[in-house]
Amino acid sequence: MRQSLRDKIIAVCDRKITQKGPDVGLSFYAFFANRNDDPGLLMEAATWWIATHQLDHFEKATKIREMVLAGK
Repeated sequence: MRQSLRDKIIAVCDRKITQKGPDVGLSFYAFFANRNDDPGLLMEAATWWIATHQLDHFEKATKIREMVLAGK
């Protein structure tokens, strides 16, 4: 996964955790605007989320943040 996507995921997770607490869940769509302006980046996130790690549609932001920080 490219570094810019890793940075974006961590920033979004941090913001969601701050706003809603450590139990907040999110999907990979949380990292993108409603308008699909970068389909390649969206597919990269979807592949990491679905194909590589077989995560559920919604996962805790803390779990995703930890995975990205660990380089998974």
